[in-house]
Amino acid sequence: QVQFMEFGGGLVQAGGSLRLSCATSGFTFSSYEMSWFRQAPGKEREFVASISKTSSTLEYTDSVKGRFTISRDNAKSTVYLQMNSLKPEDTAVYYCKARAALRPTYWGQGTQVIVSS
Repeated sequence: QVQFMEFGGGLVQAGGSLRLSCATSGFTFSSYEMSWFRQAPGKEREFVASISKTSSTLEYTDSVKGRFTISRDNAKSTVYLQMNSLKPEDTAVYYCKARAALRPTYWGQGTQVIVSS
């Protein structure tokens, strides 16, 4: 069955860094676009970054451009989110998402990131 293991979240001071990982199994990872979303308390889930199947196309929401980097390793069926220069407003639960045309969409269970000021 499809499984997601997200890890790397935690508590960090403003200006610090974290690297999130989302290890997957149970589907053809290399056929899926992968994304990171986040949801802060009391807010809707929002898009953070995405990476195409071959890593040729990367997209970021404006608020994280220049600070976050998304990457993937198709051999390990894992997607990463390197987060630098973290700000308190980055505090949220971060989710990875797998999406492909004409295939089911999958979500991870989320990992908490807390940035203290």
